[in-house]
Formats: sequence, C-alpha cells, structure tokens
Amino acid sequence: QVQLVESEGGMVQAGGSLRLSCAASGRTFSIATMGWFRQAPGKERESVARITWSGSFRYYADSVKGRFTISKDNAKNTVYLQMNSLKPEDTAVYYCALKVVGGNNYDYWGQGTQVTVSS
Repeated sequence: QVQLVESEGGMVQAGGSLRLSCAASGRTFSIATMGWFRQAPGKERESVARITWSGSFRYYADSVKGRFTISKDNAKNTVYLQMNSLKPEDTAVYYCALKVVGGNNYDYWGQGTQVTVSS
C-alpha cells in the first residue's frame, strides 16, 4: 500500500503562483510515475502533469505548458507542482496520484486540495 498526502492549496489572484507538494509513504520502492490531476466543478477530471520516477520524463497538458512545472525529490518520495501565471480557469481541486511499477492505472490518490484563482 501507498499513502499520499498533499499540501494545502490556496487562493491567489490571477497571475500569481502556488506550489503544491505530495508526499508518498508506504511501498514507495514501487513508484513508477506520479502525476497531478484536477477537477473543476461540473467538469471531468483531467491530467495536468506527470513525471516518471526514474528517468524524469515529464508530461504536461497543453493548458499548463510553460506555466506549470512538475518536479520530484526521490529521497523524500515527494512530487511538486509549481504553478505560475495562474488563471481563473486553473481553479479546481488538485489531486496527486501514483502508478506503481507494472501497473496500468493510477491506483493511489491523494485527498485533493482546492486551488482557487480569482480574477
């Protein structure tokens, strides 16, 4: 089993920045990929960014490219999402998720944290 604990989100004005973190505990030796997802009211959950645990391959959704940066600290089993130039449309509940080695799906999820961007 793996447990994921996210940092608190927050409320910022458009153009501002926030940094989210997500710490994994438990069977962390099995981490293959960690990612960030978000879900806005009335919308489906969407993938925002992901990073492989070895090799550090990164993926970003087109909507956040150039503004968000995903990074990791393997020693701390923690993934970060630096969000810059935030827009009101970035308002959502953000979730971190983890995929284990050999897995096809994200089987472990954080509790979710609210990010609100005001115009």
